[in-house]
Amino acid sequence: MDAAHIEQVRRFNRTVTERVGVLHDHYLGRDRPIGEARLLWEIGEQGRDVRGLRERLGLDSGYVSRLLRSLETAGLVTVEPCPGDRRVRTVRLTDAGRAERATLDRRSDALAGSLLRPLNAAQRERLVAAMTEVDRLLTAATVAVDAVDPDHEDARRCLQSYFAEMEKCFETGFDPARSLLPDVGGLRAPRGLFLVARLHGEPVGCAGLKLPPGGAAEIKRMWVAPHARGLGLGRRFLAELEERAVRHGCEVLRLDTNKALTAAIGLYHSAGFREVAPFNDEPYAHHWFEKRLGRPEPEADR
Repeated sequence: MDAAHIEQVRRFNRTVTERVGVLHDHYLGRDRPIGEARLLWEIGEQGRDVRGLRERLGLDSGYVSRLLRSLETAGLVTVEPCPGDRRVRTVRLTDAGRAERATLDRRSDALAGSLLRPLNAAQRERLVAAMTEVDRLLTAATVAVDAVDPDHEDARRCLQSYFAEMEKCFETGFDPARSLLPDVGGLRAPRGLFLVARLHGEPVGCAGLKLPPGGAAEIKRMWVAPHARGLGLGRRFLAELEERAVRHGCEVLRLDTNKALTAAIGLYHSAGFREVAPFNDEPYAHHWFEKRLGRPEPEADR
């Protein structure tokens, strides 16, 4: 990684923390640090479970507990066991908490205005556009991709959403039982693997890889949630699956797709896949692709 890039990121972090006031214990002039203020924003009108708050903000459970105790002592939140599962604790704002959050919103708007006010119109547009791009890229960097069992709850959630979307966009609808992969158990080790992408603990995409002994690896069930598209997850899945296939000793990576998935087809072309003659009789496929893979470097040369 380029040292100059690292230094630029650190400089950016210092500038932002100084300008938005997070260095002060009394964030936005209130009697609490930014951690407590952020929790008030995240809890929202409907409340949130404590685990969801931790995952959304990436915070240690002990730290979140301390923040919540402080907010509860101040009368801004209540923390109670969930009636359906007493192991789950739910946080809700009190009337005082909603009033405090409204005050924080007004002061946060004023702070944002103070950042924009000294700039001319063109500079404001440049700053807002740059912030939008930084937000998108930082969100992309937040996504975690992990191998899970295809029967994992997050895997099932992704697959159900995938099947529902294919049902809507394919001319003939979509029934996974009619496909060449009626059972995702075929993507379970050692015959395959299944990846799930999570953003703030929420599953937002999946991709599977079939690894037949001595045969070509094959990508199956790759999907990205609509609200997570544009973060580069499709390309990230392809790169991860290619690397896994190489490590498994595969020399060819294949996939098939439906003609309705035009964005996916463009992605495959740009990722180095070439269209080939049909290599299976998948009833939902109109296009077949493959990519020749390089051999992994010997461990000593890495």
